[in-house]
Amino acid sequence: MTKNNLKARQKMVFSAIMMALYIAVLFISQGISFGAYQMRLATSLYGLAYLYPFLVLPISFANGLANTFGGLGLIDVLGGICAGLLTTSAVYAIRRLNLNAWWIVLPIFLIPAFVAPIWLSGLLGVPYFALVINLLVGQFVPGLIGAILVKELAKRGYKEEI
Repeated sequence: MTKNNLKARQKMVFSAIMMALYIAVLFISQGISFGAYQMRLATSLYGLAYLYPFLVLPISFANGLANTFGGLGLIDVLGGICAGLLTTSAVYAIRRLNLNAWWIVLPIFLIPAFVAPIWLSGLLGVPYFALVINLLVGQFVPGLIGAILVKELAKRGYKEEI
């Protein structure tokens, strides 16, 4: 998992480990991940798509699976996958544009905060913009942690060639 390209089997195993890690982090932190102010520490792992673009789909699916802990059903699971795809794709786009890893704070901070309320508003009966504000409050820390994680891993040579 250094600068050399990973083989297909290694990518599959690494993807499974990252999915499990995402779900485990969300499970452990579910007390702050599903409240009025959602601070989803697991979304920090979206930043790994900057270093490993093949994680775009696995981490998105992990988000959807982890949404089952919230008890809002299939809509929340599918919405979580979509929000994850948008966010991790934006993180990967930042890398493709050769932008500094600090830029990944923005999609991790903004995309879940503006996308998740699309379905949560209807499911919870809470106004869209009230949910956006609550999610913005909670998503800043995971965005920052994601960027720090990526910067530290990149410093140590962990990066998939694109």
